Amino acid sequence: MLKPSNKEQNALIISIKVEPRSSKSGIAGYYRDGLKVKLNSPPLEGKANKELVEVLAREFKISKKDIEIIRGEKSKNKIVRLNGVRSIENWTKKPDVKGRKILPAS
Repeated sequence: MLKPSNKEQNALIISIKVEPRSSKSGIAGYYRDGLKVKLNSPPLEGKANKELVEVLAREFKISKKDIEIIRGEKSKNKIVRLNGVRSIENWTKKPDVKGRKILPAS
């Protein structure tokens, strides 16, 4: 689910599949209609959620306070609001995902 938020015109709501306890941390690529994010942290005491916010802030070049986990705090499948991000176009320009394009859903 990739769509601009109605609550804020300058926000993107995205579904994320989290893979905790991975060897590398970062966005692994596309997963269904969202993104897959690998994290080093275990899913204990909110450590994976904290690392997810850090990874998304780094990858989308926004502040950690602009990221909100809307649903799935205790699940591998999450819905996240990225304030200050209108689309993931900047992320798709990275060399490892060149040629792929995701547009916000209507």
